[in-house]
Amino acid sequence: MSPPVDRVQDDAALPADADVVVIGAGVAGITAAYFLAQAGQRVAVLEKGIVAGEQSSRNWGWCRVQNRDEREIPLAQRSLEQWDKLVAETGADLGFRRTGLTYVTDSPSELATWQKWVDMARTYQQHSRMLTGDEARAMTPGNTQSHRWIGGVHSPNDGMAEPAKAVPAIAEAARRLGATIHQRCAVRGLDTTGGRVSGVFTERGRIRAPVVLLAAGAWSSMFLRRHDIDLPQSSVRSTIFATEVAPQVTPGGLSTPGVTIGRRRDGSYIIAAANRGQIELTPQGIRYARKFWPTLMERRKSVTWGFGGSFFRGPGAHYGKWSFDKPTVFEQEDMRTLDPTPNTSIIPAALDKIAKSWPDFAGVKIRQSWGGWIDSTPDAVPVIDQVAALPGLWLSTGYSGHGFGIGPGAGRLTADLILGKPPIVDPTAFRYARLVDGSPIRRPGMF
Repeated sequence: MSPPVDRVQDDAALPADADVVVIGAGVAGITAAYFLAQAGQRVAVLEKGIVAGEQSSRNWGWCRVQNRDEREIPLAQRSLEQWDKLVAETGADLGFRRTGLTYVTDSPSELATWQKWVDMARTYQQHSRMLTGDEARAMTPGNTQSHRWIGGVHSPNDGMAEPAKAVPAIAEAARRLGATIHQRCAVRGLDTTGGRVSGVFTERGRIRAPVVLLAAGAWSSMFLRRHDIDLPQSSVRSTIFATEVAPQVTPGGLSTPGVTIGRRRDGSYIIAAANRGQIELTPQGIRYARKFWPTLMERRKSVTWGFGGSFFRGPGAHYGKWSFDKPTVFEQEDMRTLDPTPNTSIIPAALDKIAKSWPDFAGVKIRQSWGGWIDSTPDAVPVIDQVAALPGLWLSTGYSGHGFGIGPGAGRLTADLILGKPPIVDPTAFRYARLVDGSPIRRPGMF
């Protein structure tokens, strides 16, 4: 079942032309559209389903720098600044607050890894703080398992936003700046003239545009293959569940061995059990298995493997060369919004663990559970770049589970690059070519 998402007013009439067409109305596409419209660009956002219908509403809501891969730290820092600015500029309810994020552990090796990260992050003026065992226990009040904690790490400046509200609110703000939003309007393919982008073909007709930004999440690789453009991408199926209102045990996000929780503004919690995702075998996964293998082996304890319907249908399946003047997979009703079945078998054990850790949680019921598809790159770092082989085509995709939190900074960076402005951060780490030019894949540092 899809999580509830605030609805966005739709612009039914397609423009004949635009300065920039954005494919995908998740956080990456919507924030880029906002900053482009703010700069005076005529922007049309095209979404096969609804704004924030897929992963942008199915995440934990964490907005953090702590424990990011080093390559993402500057972008994550700028993103927190952009979250603050978006609240001020839009006057909208994004649910953003700097609650702080805390990780605690009973593992010496995990604690050592966090210490290395904190030491490295100081060079970026990031001031996460290592916690002693006593401090970790003090930051998990009421937890009956806290006697096990040997330490932790805490970032007071990180925080959370509300996935059901944030992206729709930014989309409405982009509309007020002149962007148009077209939901249930799938893009079937790119129009090209003279070897460069000249627009898009949609299920409602053609739009002329010299620039197209593909921010299609898990669908990006399949869409690009139709145009003979390679993008190594894999998807991980995740399960999240939300509780009813429960007693406060943390004001924000808290990661403990085996379970991660985040307190929402209404007093309920988002829970992810054991941080485990499932990789399902697909033709796309087989295609890029060699590139992903080192990372998969490194993180094999945090994922499971499976085989299901996604082998035959969905973003990882093989669809070959489809026509732009006939309905496509994007327009099939059950593909409008990816809504994978959650793995509800993990919920009872997670609830039992939480109730044993926090007796105040005993009897708290689940309000809803849902699944999601996390689009990933081999190095777990996004692509924010142009495609040199097809001038006018830009990518903002592959956020590997980090997209919601770093979305505002990524949107600003994308807009800067498209507009030829000095970029908000050095974009080198996010170049597209690193994944396809034969360069060694650098393994991810942290999640």
